[in-house]
Formats: sequence, structure tokens, C-alpha cells
Amino acid sequence: MEIQDAWKVYRMGEFDVPALQGIDLAIKAGEFVAITGPTGCGKSTMLNMIGCMDKPTRGKILLEGRDVSEYKSDELARVRGKKIGFVFQNFNLYPTLTTIANIQLPMRIHEFDESEIEEVANRLLATVGLAERGNHFPAQLSGGQQQRVAVARSLATNPSILLADEPTGNLDTKAGGEIMAVFKRLNSEGLTIVMITHDMKIAGYAGRIVKMLDGKIVGET
Repeated sequence: MEIQDAWKVYRMGEFDVPALQGIDLAIKAGEFVAITGPTGCGKSTMLNMIGCMDKPTRGKILLEGRDVSEYKSDELARVRGKKIGFVFQNFNLYPTLTTIANIQLPMRIHEFDESEIEEVANRLLATVGLAERGNHFPAQLSGGQQQRVAVARSLATNPSILLADEPTGNLDTKAGGEIMAVFKRLNSEGLTIVMITHDMKIAGYAGRIVKMLDGKIVGET
């Protein structure tokens, strides 16, 4: 994934308000990158662009070398569904579906073979340490367990990149550490991860930290 001189400008009445100002960022396959900065600095806007959910006002977003502006809308939806996994702060699990059904849902949407759906969902549930909780509903799980289910669901279509927006924001320290341990293991197995966080302790799990302020990248460590 590569961002080239990306700007995002919103029109507010008579004024143009820049959310991103000339962002350049390259993310290599297999990296674990944390994007940090204060509220309103443009972190979520940039993550939305990396996830192909938004387009820059000007500049380019390249996914595996191809400018995403070249994709038709239906093609872009397939790219998002299969190449990019998403993990959100609020879990976003379907309360009326069991744990295993939540994980299976993306594969059903993208019409995977039924035997593959069952095998992959069970494997992913074991990967996040919840093999015995497949028939539980989200309300029967702790917050940390719900987020682990959300991580498993994000991996169901075997994406090449995982995007996480404040994945530990609603969790206590212990549960947050457990989620980051899952991320570290997945990254060690080759998964590319880009994570937004305001917590520098959580950012420290990443291999690279990108710091943002006022819509600009102001440093890296």
C-alpha cells in the first residue's frame, strides 16, 4: 500500500477544511505500522483511505501497485471485502448471530464454498483462543473475547492487510494486551497490519510508529 501526496479537503460552508495535507506513506508487505496522534489529527481519515473506503481530494492511493481510483465501484467493493480486513473499536458483531456465524458471514457474502467456510471459521476461532465458544452469542462474551472474534472475522477472507481502528480502546489493560499478542503473532506469520491508536504503550507493539499532527505526518520511529 502506498499513499502519494494525498490531500483530503472538506467543504464547510464557505470554508475549505483540510483533514489531510500532502501525506506520503509507503507500507511494505509484512509490516506492522501504528499511526498515532491527537484526536482530529487525520488518523481515521488516512485509515479510511488505506482501506479504500474514501478517496483523496487529490493525490494517489496505490494498492499492490494499482491506483485505486482506477477500480469501478463494484470492483473496489470486492477488493475491500477480500484483500482488506477491518477491526473496529466497538467490535461490530451481529448480536443475533453466534460467534462462529459472525466469523462465517464475510465468507458467505463472498460466496466461499460451504466446506471451506466451516473449516476456516473453526480454524480462526482456535487461532484467537476461542475454540470452545463457537456457539456463544456476543452478549455471552467479555469485551476482550468479542474483540478476538472480530479479529477472527476480519481474517475470514484471507486478506493481505489488516486495518485496526483503536482496537483496544474499549478494553481493559489485560484484554488489550491479549489482543496485541494476537496481532503480534499474526504479524509474525506475515500479515501486514496498520493500526490507529492514541495509546503509545499499544503503539509500542508495532514495528514502526507514524506520528500525525494537523493532517500531516510529523515523524516516525
